[in-house]
Parts: sequence; structure tokens; C-alpha cells
Amino acid sequence: MTADTPLDETSLPSDGLDDFRNEVTTFLDTTLPTAMEGVVGHLARAQTWRAALFDAGLGALDYPTDFGGRDLGPDALAAFGEITRGRVPREDHVFGIGVGMAMPTIRDFGSDELKERFLRPGLRGEEIWCQMYSEPGSGSDLASLATKAELDGDEWVVTGQKVWTSGAQHSDFAILLARTDSNLPKHRGITMFILPMKQEGVTVRPLVQMTGEAEFNEVFMDEARIPKDYVVGEINGGWRTAVALLAHERVQTGVASMGGDDKQRSKAGRVPIPVAQLIELAEARGRSKDPVVRQELARLYSGEKIVSFLKERSGLSPSIGKLWRTIQGRAAADLAASLAFPASPAWEEDLSVPRNLDEDYFAYHILNCRGMSLGGGTDEIQRNTLGERALGLPREPGPDKDTPYNELLRN
Repeated sequence: MTADTPLDETSLPSDGLDDFRNEVTTFLDTTLPTAMEGVVGHLARAQTWRAALFDAGLGALDYPTDFGGRDLGPDALAAFGEITRGRVPREDHVFGIGVGMAMPTIRDFGSDELKERFLRPGLRGEEIWCQMYSEPGSGSDLASLATKAELDGDEWVVTGQKVWTSGAQHSDFAILLARTDSNLPKHRGITMFILPMKQEGVTVRPLVQMTGEAEFNEVFMDEARIPKDYVVGEINGGWRTAVALLAHERVQTGVASMGGDDKQRSKAGRVPIPVAQLIELAEARGRSKDPVVRQELARLYSGEKIVSFLKERSGLSPSIGKLWRTIQGRAAADLAASLAFPASPAWEEDLSVPRNLDEDYFAYHILNCRGMSLGGGTDEIQRNTLGERALGLPREPGPDKDTPYNELLRN
């Protein structure tokens, strides 16, 4: 099965789709408020939401029934996205990598044993995942990664370093790319693993950003251990599964990341500031009748509408949604900066003292938006992907496509 091969999908007839819509609406209006009542804490709320969703039969719509899924197709997925838009708790972002990237990859490429072990707890929010791709010396050229894994009896032994790993400090498992054969060309000697994070051989160190948050981490592996069977796909065939996961990631960080509640304020993830909040800010600053401001608000409103239309299209390259999110996020932050106050991105603080969310909400997003064009692949990478894979333009020439990895020049 390739990343483009659809699962056996069951399309709902029109009356069945109406019943499904009613089912989702009832869950949001009745079941969810009862489940979330009295639950406090970011992680607790996230896990409660995800468990309630899964137990209601709505947390794995396009997964096989053997793993708690419904085997439903695009019509049901589109209906679910439409009904839940603006009603998904922002805390759910903690499962963005697990539910949005790792689980679909395991579903499509994992062994039956891996599916049985990881899909249900991952989709239900019982386990948190991170993605370990980037390295200090391998950014955009992901295939040049140097982290190595060697088989030792019934375990793989992994040594190396990863960086920009979101959520590693909270994660139970990681999707890891490591080199398993240096005698092969760089794209052909990589394997995808599932790495247990809670072990002595794994060290996680936070990286504090200019926002004051430590969303990212660097992760060091010093003879970390992985069970022999925790391989996703084929040994030395990890590039194929890596690309498949990246496609899921670009969906997750593209249009899928722009469906939050307009009323929710959160400093988590890279989500464009909703237009409704920018309208409130313009009114609060007495700028709502300014023709230039109104023009920018209209442009951003149109951008949100375009995103909603993109969500309804099937077979669309995920790089398109990823680029749209970057355009929308930067434009929204630029308008917020012009409306908020002259030194809107600047503040003084004691990092040991919890901050008031309302005091620096816009400042956070003004600074944070620049990362939208980096995470999940830079804008330049997205445009290359669209040119080569969507438009069929010739690939950029490279001298190292067939050269064994151990013969390549490295910094």
C-alpha cells in the first residue's frame, strides 16, 4: 500500500449522512459537556476530550473497525470537520502528532502487531507521541540524517541527536528515523522506528523560544533501545514511510490547524489568529472604521473562507494547505501588530511567574507566526514539492542520489 492508496471506505447514503451529522451534534451538545465538567489542567482536558470522542465512535472514523474505527469515507470526514469546526478544544493539539501523523502511518504501513499495540491507545489519547526527524546537520536535507540504529539480538540500539522535536518532554513514544545501512545511498538506508521515550538512553532538553515558551526540544539518544519488531514499514525502506508521514503532517499543520474556536485564546501550536479576534481588537482600538484596516480584515476573512473550501476538496496536495496557513498566519499577525500597540512583540517578564494569557496573547502570536513557514517543511520545500509532484516539473539535479551515504562529504 502506498501513501496515495485509499483504504476501503464506506460512503454513507444521504439519510445515513444525516443520521451521522445528528450523532456528532448530539455528542458535542450533550456527551462532551458532561465528560469535560470539572476537568482541569491542560493535559487532563486533552485526554478527557480524546477519550470521550473515541468512546463515542467518533475518534477513528476512517480506521478499520478492528481498532475502534468506523471504516467511513470522505463524505463523513467532511461532515465531521464541518460540524466540529470551532468546537474542538485547543488542548487537543497535544495529540496532533500522534493522532494526525503517527497513527495514520502505523495504520497504513505497520504490522498487524504494531496496529494492535498502538492504534487504539494512540487514538484514544492514552499515549502521547512526538516526531523525531530533524537533526542539527540535517534540516531541509532530511535524507542526510546521521542517527544510526544497529540490531543487537532482539533490540535495535540507537545513537544520535534530534532537534526541534515538539512535545518530546511529554511523549511516551516517538516516530524515529535512523540510518540502518551506511553502504546504501542516503535515501535507501533509512528505517522508521517506534522509540519508547521513557528510558535511560533518551535525554530531552527544552529549547526556549523568543516567545518565552519551550515548545521544542533537542533529544539525545545514547544507546537507546527499541524492540526488534518496532519497525514501521520495511528495514531500509524508511524514506517511503517518512514521505507518507510528512503528507499527513502537512495536512495537520495546514488547513486542519485552522479550525479552532474563534473565542478560544491559546498559546499552543501555530494557529493563525482568528479574524473574529482581530475584529474585536480593531474595535477595541477604535480602528474598525479605518478603510485600510477594513480592507485587511476582508482579505483575512476571505483567507479563512478559502481554507474552509480547501477542506472540502479531496485529493488536494497537502502542501497547498500548508502554504495557505503560512500566508494567513503571517498576515493575521502583521495586522495584530499594527493594531495592538507600538511595541507589541516586546515585554519584560520573570519566566518563573505564570503569565496572564490576555496580557500578551497577541504579542505571543506576533512572534510565533514566523515559525509557521518552518515547521512541517519550509515554504521553499512546499513549493518544490508542488512543482515536482503536483505539476510534474523536473527534479532539481543532485550529485548524491546514487552515492553511498558513507562516501558523502559532510560538514
